[in-house]
Amino acid sequence: MTFITKKALPRRTLLRGMGTMVALPFLGAMAPALTAVANTAANPIPRLGFFYAPNGMFLPNFHPEGDGGKDFQITPILAPLQAYRDQMVVISGLSNSNLVSPNEGGGVHTRAHGGWLSGVLPKRTEGADIEAGKTVDQYAADVLGKDTSLRSLQLTTDSNFTVGNCENGYSCTYQNSTSWSSPTTPLPHERDPRVVFQRLFGDGGSIEARMTQMKTDRSILDSVTESISKLEGKLGYGDKVVVDEYLTAVREIERRIQRTEQNNASRPLPSVEQPDGIPESFEDHIETLFEMLTLAYRADVTRVSVFQMARELSGRAYPDIGVPEGHHTVSHHQLNPHNIQQYTRINTHHISLYAKFIERLANTPDGDGSLLDHSILLYGTGMGDGDHHTPYNLPIVLLGNGCGELEGGRHMKYPLHTPFMNLGLSLLDKVGVNLASLSDSTGRLSDL
Repeated sequence: MTFITKKALPRRTLLRGMGTMVALPFLGAMAPALTAVANTAANPIPRLGFFYAPNGMFLPNFHPEGDGGKDFQITPILAPLQAYRDQMVVISGLSNSNLVSPNEGGGVHTRAHGGWLSGVLPKRTEGADIEAGKTVDQYAADVLGKDTSLRSLQLTTDSNFTVGNCENGYSCTYQNSTSWSSPTTPLPHERDPRVVFQRLFGDGGSIEARMTQMKTDRSILDSVTESISKLEGKLGYGDKVVVDEYLTAVREIERRIQRTEQNNASRPLPSVEQPDGIPESFEDHIETLFEMLTLAYRADVTRVSVFQMARELSGRAYPDIGVPEGHHTVSHHQLNPHNIQQYTRINTHHISLYAKFIERLANTPDGDGSLLDHSILLYGTGMGDGDHHTPYNLPIVLLGNGCGELEGGRHMKYPLHTPFMNLGLSLLDKVGVNLASLSDSTGRLSDL
């Protein structure tokens, strides 16, 4: 029960300590009871996320059969998301046709990734004169990021240290960065959970001081104990429970990172230096990053994110799921049944890891609903079928209700080569960001 009061905690209440700040999730005490409905139920905070998988997909195992509608069958690749069918929209027929460049030969992976969220053909160069396009997420961040400490958050599971020519005369930058704040400004993606944690909760102190803090077992929450005590004196029972659950999640991520660092320190390192805080297991790594993204959304540290499941051209093998071959290798399936099976296994494995993140959002309270209720999350690839190497009929699945703006449980099938940027405009509309056009867009997807 919420009591009517004249005072309320500010929405941007922070727990502060020495060199530290911890943002809080939305609490009932952040709005007087008489205005709580207006601030939470009627106007929940939207989140927008983009999740990129490399090397395309085997489309017959992704796109549902038929002409669209609500009566569609979940395909093998989408099977891990079955529990969230009611909050799922599968989209067929969209293409990034601008990224096809018949005069440039190779470089198809780089073009498909570098222009995925902008629809702009990247400039072919190995030097510093890189150029692509401002991406959909950054148009959203211009508006949604005004009230958050981070405009947007970019995460990856792969190294972004590669430089120079990565494919047929194209700079590695185009594969490193999915998100661009301007045509010449790619945004770096972070893979080290410890660094991400510091970005979310660190606030001051030199790099040396932060590195020293990382090497200790002391929780970042220990420095805000006094702030927590003062805060709890202003909260009702329900808000205290919410704060306790949230801070427990923060502390658990710290412990996970510390365990990883201890394991790395206790084992002989190979000749190539490995950054501390990155789990050896791909699955553990991605789960930790997803946990922190959940915290970032919950605490309203950011409302916009881009996540690379892996970099384009990834050759990662997945022996734990029965795929000893490299991802890129089996994506060149040439209709070989074995390659198609292995390719599908990798695609499905990535979706299964993503599904755990979706489950976490669905189980995380946010205002009058859950984080999933208040999010729109796009999962897809820059190419259609990886064997064709073309950005046609892109595999796209949307999750979340978008604060009531997105109806789930549908397969939306559009004419082939409908611009992918039409979807970009439509998603921006649903989070309150209105643009006249994007790249080769021809309008909105009015029935979305």
